Amino acid sequence: MKRYDLMNQVNARGTFLMSQKCIPYLKQSKNPHILNISPPLLMEPQWFARHGAYTIAKYGMSLCVLGMHEELRPDGIAVNALWPRTAIWTAAMEMLSGGEEAGAKRCRTPDIMADAAYVVLSRNSREFTGHFAIDDDILTQEGVTDFDKYAIDPSAPLRPDFFVPGVKYEEALGHGDDKHARSRKALKINDMLEGVQKIITPELVGRIGAVYEFSLKGENKSFYIDLKNGSGSVAQGKPVESDVQFELMSDDLIPMFTGKLSPTQAFMTGKLKIQGSMGKAIQLESVFKKLNKAKP
Repeated sequence: MKRYDLMNQVNARGTFLMSQKCIPYLKQSKNPHILNISPPLLMEPQWFARHGAYTIAKYGMSLCVLGMHEELRPDGIAVNALWPRTAIWTAAMEMLSGGEEAGAKRCRTPDIMADAAYVVLSRNSREFTGHFAIDDDILTQEGVTDFDKYAIDPSAPLRPDFFVPGVKYEEALGHGDDKHARSRKALKINDMLEGVQKIITPELVGRIGAVYEFSLKGENKSFYIDLKNGSGSVAQGKPVESDVQFELMSDDLIPMFTGKLSPTQAFMTGKLKIQGSMGKAIQLESVFKKLNKAKP
């Protein structure tokens, strides 16, 4: 429920709160606008079935548009929504795709959303309100015909974004179920690393005194846990130096961190390769136990 609450606090509640606090100042503006980056309200089961919590959070923003545009019409305050037709290559998208170059090729740059937002915010607020606009539709209305400049790779087919009219869920996934599964895995690993960061204390760093490097087989990805320097840290990539190097499949990583697979068992069965200090490697098991005790 923590993630559910966070999504709704940031999206629905955050939108409502920001709008509420800005309204007194917008009333004094010559051309006041509220623009939500939220999707059209498509009541199709495909957009709820696999990620209902996220859809509820984003649609909460769109419902603000639906209600506020009429409520604030007498004050001349425009309230609109803007949504991309295709995937946009942002930090979030990079994480979901695992940072793969192939993922970027099928996306557009954030520039298209910036240009479309500029168009919307430049329009007469008393005339243009209550719209659920799509980025390239807005730009087409302004005479833009060259959209290749927004593509990271103009020769690659674009991946449709979620919540776009006429698009099937499988199309929006871009690379099918396997790609979606890898995206979910990347999110789980990211959550796991955040959990590790939260339990690192100066006492733990002083007691362990080692840098642990993890390499994921077949994925060319690595991260490390520094329980030796400063106040400790967790980071993606390879450290300058490490005391212990682990190599394993990503499918075994989360079970090992969550206590479902002991490092000793993984090592004995060949799932885990260890180089460096075995003594320090054994100490890491106590960190896993602390991580799992800290879970709500």
